[in-house]
Amino acid sequence: MEFLNNLVNSVNALVWGPPMLVLILGTGLILMIMLKFMPLTRIGTGFALMWRGRAKGDSATGEISPFQALMTSLAATVGTGNIAGVATAIFLGGPGALFWMWCTALVGMATKYCEVVLAVHYREKDDRGEHVGGPMYAIKNGLGKKWIWLGTAFAIFGGFAGFGIGNMVQVNSMAHALETTFSVPLWVTGLGTMVIVGLVILGGIRRIGVVAASLVPFMCLAYLIAAAVVLVVNAEAIPAAFNLIFTHAFTPIAATGGFAGAAVMAAIRFGVARGIFSNEAGLGTAGIAQAAGTTTSSVRSGMIGMLGTFIDTIIVCSMTGLAIICTGVWTSGESGAALSAAAFESAMPGIGGALLTVALVVFAFTTILGWSYFGEKCWEFLVGTKAIWPFRLIWVVAVPFGAIAQLDFAWLLADTLNGLMAIPNLISLLLLSPVVVKLTKEYFARS
Repeated sequence: MEFLNNLVNSVNALVWGPPMLVLILGTGLILMIMLKFMPLTRIGTGFALMWRGRAKGDSATGEISPFQALMTSLAATVGTGNIAGVATAIFLGGPGALFWMWCTALVGMATKYCEVVLAVHYREKDDRGEHVGGPMYAIKNGLGKKWIWLGTAFAIFGGFAGFGIGNMVQVNSMAHALETTFSVPLWVTGLGTMVIVGLVILGGIRRIGVVAASLVPFMCLAYLIAAAVVLVVNAEAIPAAFNLIFTHAFTPIAATGGFAGAAVMAAIRFGVARGIFSNEAGLGTAGIAQAAGTTTSSVRSGMIGMLGTFIDTIIVCSMTGLAIICTGVWTSGESGAALSAAAFESAMPGIGGALLTVALVVFAFTTILGWSYFGEKCWEFLVGTKAIWPFRLIWVVAVPFGAIAQLDFAWLLADTLNGLMAIPNLISLLLLSPVVVKLTKEYFARS
């Protein structure tokens, strides 16, 4: 077991090391330049399309509305990474890590736009008549049969990664947060979550879409209001916080209080890695959800889909990071969710920690729902629609085990597989980028 642990540790260091981070950032930058910075200049258009996409179009085909597809994607990405991930990045890389998270998100919008455009453009119908798409289908239908091994690799990595990163790790975070804050036994959280998750995902993407569209906007807004209260209480510290962020993105920061100090490379590495972990730009998952959305245009779907990265990182993660830096708790020596809780508690004594626990629970729950769909489509690609019901049942049964298990190795393995998903996806994005550019030009020439 120790050998296996060391082996996975070594692979994880390689997968999330500088070469991968350069590949993800570099791909995003190349795509952004090829698109002439359209994802940044058309953010307003994307929000307008999202608002109009709350209902299915009469002539459009798909299982859920474009808005529900975006909320399903956000359900999976707005999770523990927005609370614990941001805090970990600042703990390990200093305030400058937040700057590099922003950079990851800005180029990641181009990556996610391309992922969704290709997923929708190359989607197909399964034998139940439902639309399916994502990197594996873009590779199969866009690059041809000689590349199908690449799509298969993506589906295998995603099919297994989901059980860790999107299921057991999430319910484990929920269970421990509820036990610490409200003394709820781990097994109670596990069983309760299993029942609710089962009621939702056994109804398929239509029910997931309805629940996500109801829950995600509310949870994001409630969290942002709570974080805004923290910032209002510490309003005089906001200018200094931005100064810290921009200064230490490019200069080392010395040890202070419980903070051990960090080099610039640490700020870049942990900012980029946690940014990608949070918004999943480059991993290819967003296209899987958007492919089920009703649409007559892959470009319109892409402009709605790219907003997931903007909302997740530029808005939600920024509020968490600013709350941690403004309150000064980043020098306390705490890390992860405990650091974020300390920031909220300092501004709202007696209720701040409880509020953050509730947010963590809701974020983690929706991540389980979103990732259940991603994993299901990966297994459907590998073995067909006969995999759907067995997958859903196994997914539901895995939930209580995640709540009570010691998951250090499962987390490490899932994190590694999660990173490996990026390799086939990024290769296909670069190879199929001319298709995206052509579709984008044609769309804007008509509009």
